[in-house]
Amino acid sequence: MSHATDFVTLPDAARLTLANLTAPSCLVGAPGSLAPLDLTIEGGRIAAGTADERVDMRSAMVFPAFVDLHTHLDKSQIWSRAPNPDGTSDSARLAVAADRTARWSAADVRRRMEFALRSAFAHGTRAIRTHLDSFPPQHAISFGVFRELRAAWAGRIELQAVNLCSVDVLGDGAAFGAIVDEVAASDGALGCIVMPHSELRSRLVGLLETAARRGMAVDLHVDETGDPASASLRDVAECVLETGFDGPVTVGHCCSLAVQEEAEALATLDVVARAGLSVVSLPMCNLYLQGRGAGRTPRWRGVTLVHEMKERGISVSFASDNTRDPFYAYGDLDMLEVMREATRIAHLDHADSDWTHAFTTNPARAAGFAAPSLEIGAPADLVICRARSWTELFARPQSDRIVLRDGRPIDRTLPDYAELDDLMAVP
Repeated sequence: MSHATDFVTLPDAARLTLANLTAPSCLVGAPGSLAPLDLTIEGGRIAAGTADERVDMRSAMVFPAFVDLHTHLDKSQIWSRAPNPDGTSDSARLAVAADRTARWSAADVRRRMEFALRSAFAHGTRAIRTHLDSFPPQHAISFGVFRELRAAWAGRIELQAVNLCSVDVLGDGAAFGAIVDEVAASDGALGCIVMPHSELRSRLVGLLETAARRGMAVDLHVDETGDPASASLRDVAECVLETGFDGPVTVGHCCSLAVQEEAEALATLDVVARAGLSVVSLPMCNLYLQGRGAGRTPRWRGVTLVHEMKERGISVSFASDNTRDPFYAYGDLDMLEVMREATRIAHLDHADSDWTHAFTTNPARAAGFAAPSLEIGAPADLVICRARSWTELFARPQSDRIVLRDGRPIDRTLPDYAELDDLMAVP
């Protein structure tokens, strides 16, 4: 099965060797940055040995299918009816809140989330964690839709959900209890938006105690701001240590670290490392929002201190975040785009050669998904690009990539934006 955009035709064979591939060395236990590799596929999995049927892949780069650790599928694609008037975080929050109140029915959320999943699948993603706005009464609507889509997409994209609410909601016992029940019914993780608050630490302790009691992981939005006084990340890490919470804790954004005094920021990272937190950076969205002001050129990129984190043994991932909504006007849940832009924004080039883990194995480990692998016995869920080196990979969008699921090429046709036109009409 092949398609018009494929650069190599793969025969429909029961056993097939893809010869002369190029893989990130860190994924195959080889030295250096890239390594040659042959992969044999049989029964939908990577197999040992060599098949009689061989295809010369001409040094094409291969990755296991990607894991997107931090997304907002429920907000996806609302830009046309709820644009951000000035590109700022405050305007994004107001635009989303108004749109959510007016239009987020189950039918609306379902169609937009389905559109997002079709896009991610076509680009080569196999697992996604999504945050779902959980300001009552939206939690009951969106988590119900999520559970339906998780069942419908089983075997194609594995899905997890996290509630997204404010610290204030954590203080409302009845409201937060209802949210926790929805999350638990969805096998999800507990979350909230963490910023400076007079009762932040007590409410974080309450969230961690609830997560421990219910056997849940935790995933928090933290310090998504350019204000150096926003230092909630340290509160999160210290609360984890004080409570002895031993479940997985992921923290996203952590933007203010980059504008704090160096000594303060690095001291915070030492505590984060001791607490065993995983960090997910969202470089495209934060580049869009942070440091924005009318008539003023931005002075920083919004990205957090990923190199300093990695140096301390902190697990770092990169993810898509928002797509075509007021928080980010662009994006398509394409992890190759995330990899390309993260490399440019965070200077992952000219650095350690194992940053590929931040788009594959690290996010899988943080969320508890099966680890993407190129090893014998792993599912033959692969993304193959017509690039022989990192500079070739990042120079072009790789729109002619081949995506294999269970060892067979999928149809990579992307959904048409026009499919959602009826949802975008504003009364």
